[in-house]
Amino acid sequence: MMGHTHAMTGAIAWLGLAPPLAALPLVNETTRFVETGIMATALSPAELIAGAIICAGAAMLPDLDHPSATIAQTFGPVTWMLSKAVAWLSGGHRGATHSLVFAVALGLGAHWLAGTYPIGRDIMVVLLIGLALRAVGVGIPGNKLGSAMINIGLTAGLYAVFFSLGVGYAWLGLAVGVGCLIHVVGDCMTERGCPVLWPLSARWLLPWKIGIKTGKKFEQKILAPVLSVAIVGLLFWRLVPV
Repeated sequence: MMGHTHAMTGAIAWLGLAPPLAALPLVNETTRFVETGIMATALSPAELIAGAIICAGAAMLPDLDHPSATIAQTFGPVTWMLSKAVAWLSGGHRGATHSLVFAVALGLGAHWLAGTYPIGRDIMVVLLIGLALRAVGVGIPGNKLGSAMINIGLTAGLYAVFFSLGVGYAWLGLAVGVGCLIHVVGDCMTERGCPVLWPLSARWLLPWKIGIKTGKKFEQKILAPVLSVAIVGLLFWRLVPV
């Protein structure tokens, strides 16, 4: 799937799953999590929106194994070199990073970071916001420098808004894990599938050759509009009082 599809499905997954997942005992068992609004009954609108954006960015992370992917081009030579290293370590595109192990490991790592190193947590939040904006095409077509400046400005602005609203990030690991997992699920719906149970090599994919062809008409002309409508509908459902 293309970057914007992964990002939108990440946002949809968060908007749909965050409230029930936030009620898990292992997530809200301490006072710190209650105070930061991780409980389903205390997830503020700002936290819901922040989580959707961050989950959208996290849904790009498995493609770090692909030097030509959106995520590898987001922050110039830095992410490109990182992508080359990840591709080598993971065995190429759609290898180890497209698995349940990777999603769980990154989710747990982000959860640990959120509770241990606030500066590291904030850096990760900023990077994921920037990734989400890049994935959905925020910028000026054909102008890399202009697009980068717009991305930086909007990322800084969104982070400042979330900071001013007192958004807590106890749910960061949850958003990262869900984002990575939804990426894997999405790629399992394409023709190539994914090694979900890596290090086992078997690939999971749809039967009868009905998988989505990446970047073709269906994904761009039909799936993208449907996902956009789904995001608007979920935002209305979650945020508008009935």
